[in-house]
Amino acid sequence: MIAECQLQVRTYECDSYQHVNNANYLNYLEYARYEFLKQIDFDYPAAIEAGYGVFIARVEIEYKKPAKTDDTLRIISRPLKKGAASGVIAQKILRGEDEIVDAKVTWVFVNSNGHPVKVPPQWNVEGLQP
Repeated sequence: MIAECQLQVRTYECDSYQHVNNANYLNYLEYARYEFLKQIDFDYPAAIEAGYGVFIARVEIEYKKPAKTDDTLRIISRPLKKGAASGVIAQKILRGEDEIVDAKVTWVFVNSNGHPVKVPPQWNVEGLQP
């Protein structure tokens, strides 16, 4: 499953060099992961209501080119690895055909105490599989 979404860079996300501040890419990636979950029918609000969560355990980002104000960015997300309680999502941020960011995000499914647990069947949707 490959999911895509778009966003436009806003002025306040840029630094004094007129480039997107590196920390804002984390927000872009998070937005895209949530859109990915919706597209694969993973009911995140229901998981939270049931006392579960999806924690981010690791983020690897390679910054390749700067993005600037008013750039339209396309974010592609796809599952790279899936275990019983965790997985890795590969994400790319593109401006046209230019690759801006390449990232790998490790997630862990947790219970209400924040401890890793096997993903229950209702949330172990096919789209999480590579």
